[in-house]
Amino acid sequence: MEKDILPRLERRLGRLHARQRLGMESDHEARIFGQGLNFFHIENWYSLHALIRTALKLSGLYRRGRRNAERPVIRHHEARFANLPPRFDGLTILHLSDLHVDMNEVAMRRVAELVDGLGYDLCVLTGDYRGATYGDFEATLDGIARLRTRLRGPVYGVLGNHDTIRLIPGIEAMGIRMLLNECEPITRGDQRIHLAGIDDAHYFRVDNIEKAGSEIPEGEFSILLSHTPEIYRQAAHAGFDLLLSGHTHGGQICLPGSIPITLDSVLPRRMGAGAWRYHRMVGYTSVGAGSSIVPVRLNCPPEITLHHLRRG
Repeated sequence: MEKDILPRLERRLGRLHARQRLGMESDHEARIFGQGLNFFHIENWYSLHALIRTALKLSGLYRRGRRNAERPVIRHHEARFANLPPRFDGLTILHLSDLHVDMNEVAMRRVAELVDGLGYDLCVLTGDYRGATYGDFEATLDGIARLRTRLRGPVYGVLGNHDTIRLIPGIEAMGIRMLLNECEPITRGDQRIHLAGIDDAHYFRVDNIEKAGSEIPEGEFSILLSHTPEIYRQAAHAGFDLLLSGHTHGGQICLPGSIPITLDSVLPRRMGAGAWRYHRMVGYTSVGAGSSIVPVRLNCPPEITLHHLRRG
């Protein structure tokens, strides 16, 4: 697969995007300082990961946090839009983010069980499929494939800061449409909405909202998928009605009251988890179904989200 990956990606993405993304990965993967929206990238400091794990074990919180990480909850989010076409009133979107499928097998089995019984019209995945930020990704593809067998209907996705562009051929072979600065119309009868997605904007900085939204007519309802909510200003001013994202994990290890110690993001804290609004755009930041750095969650349960879109 590695031998012919560049020609395959060039055919899929175009020469510039494929070479840019592969080059950025080669230059910057595994770096702790510099690159991206944050100067410090905790996900790449592996000695600190061991220190966090040890501290949690010594405090007696590790087992509890691990159990929490293995118990995702289902959250419902209802949003109303004046310009939602009538045929899409009641559209339900299953939203999965930050799966990190190779970090916690028990948690992923539970996610698969939960989604199997849900009712929805389409599914979106907002990035970070693997636990590490570089290296082998076969275990990641295997984990996504197991989950894919439980997902119905059309499935769309974007890449996150943990994800290599090399995942694309394997993921799309499973019937998942990856949106990489691209847009897909979704039709019901004679009406339509637009679903756009951008490549990672947090670390690799290869997002292009202008390209993703260039074919959306003025005034038509549009949704943007982005791994990180940090591009909320650009998305709102580009005219998107709904932004679905993840990345923050809601802090993952939080103080009582779900107060995050860090969100690893440059954005207002009110946008770090759940629903929010910026100007006329509705946003939702999933805290994620998986875990990063350590397979532990405290005061911040993992989530699977159902978005219910209504007119009005």
